[in-house]
Amino acid sequence: METITSVLNNYPSYQEKTLTNRFFKHSEIERLIHQKNQYSVKEAGKSLEGRSIYLLKRGSGPVKVFLWSQMHGDEPTATMALFDLFNFLDTDDQFDGLRQKLLTECTLYFAPMINPDGAEVFTRRNAQILDINRDYLHQQTPEGRILRRLRDEIEPHFGFNLHDQSIRWSAGKSGNPAAISFLSPAYDDELSVNPTRRKAMQIIARVAADIQPFIPGHIGRFEEEYESRAFGDNFQKGGTSTILIEAGGYINDREKQFLRKIYFGSILSGLINIAGKDYENEDVNNYYFIPENKKRHFSMILRSCSFTKDNYSYTADIGLVAIETTTNGTNPLYLYFVEDIGDLSEFYSYHEVDAKGLNLILTKPLAIDEPADLILQNGNTTILSIENGRLSD
Repeated sequence: METITSVLNNYPSYQEKTLTNRFFKHSEIERLIHQKNQYSVKEAGKSLEGRSIYLLKRGSGPVKVFLWSQMHGDEPTATMALFDLFNFLDTDDQFDGLRQKLLTECTLYFAPMINPDGAEVFTRRNAQILDINRDYLHQQTPEGRILRRLRDEIEPHFGFNLHDQSIRWSAGKSGNPAAISFLSPAYDDELSVNPTRRKAMQIIARVAADIQPFIPGHIGRFEEEYESRAFGDNFQKGGTSTILIEAGGYINDREKQFLRKIYFGSILSGLINIAGKDYENEDVNNYYFIPENKKRHFSMILRSCSFTKDNYSYTADIGLVAIETTTNGTNPLYLYFVEDIGDLSEFYSYHEVDAKGLNLILTKPLAIDEPADLILQNGNTTILSIENGRLSD
């Protein structure tokens, strides 16, 4: 943990400064890739729309590690973190001994943008409107075929399956959003644990301990289930110890620039544990001690709103979810939808408004899964105004 703390304290030296938000495109990544002279770089194939999918290789060690990112085009946090990792590996400073250890014990393979067509328009699926991560078996996407082929060619001992998750996930019942979540994917319906899967669990337990001081109470673990169509589950089944990492939500970090730092630290911690085999003595039960994710976070909760219906007065909470849309894959717009009304005392939010004693004006009737239209006033002072889902200044 001391090593990760020291590296993260020096993180600004490694952060890729050209990636400043989540909406970067393939051309920006391609330009950075072609600057990586210390890496073996090859085009692994092309997306449906003809964009190059690259594989980068660094190191000469016997342990092969394959890291792939952005299977979903609107999940870019890990891609930013990988370019921060590249900068770390390319720097000469007080961590040179650590770099030498990583690159002599491991051979690292990176595919930093599996779905460039989706990234171009900031959408989850590819240009066929297919989810690449549900195409391991059917192999109808060119991107899925490339990823499966790369795994078969590399035959990695370890794999890092890198994603973003919904900001709705909570870290158990902590009241905190799950900023970073982990999973050692199952490889059968029985959720069996063999040596391959156990290694991934042990590494995750070590990584969680390393990053916990930076995001205390904000780490989650996904519920175990077997998804026969998914790449991570099948890589695990094929003998690659697979570590799923997902960036979720963190207050006041909509562009995930803080979370990319934590993501970078998580990946680096995993690689350090693999290179030094530090995970081998880890108690696998520590994996299960990571709080299980629960989908209990709203974007905003209006607490104790006063209602009157047919001369009957009552109070209820209103749970709102901000839905993000973009124009041409940029310029995000957030519309607040009503997701639930009632007793939300066991749910949490990024922003909370105590509406007790305030005047709730419904400019349109509330409807579940519809944009909110409401005003909250304290006397003549407007506390909150939402018109057709848009939050007013």
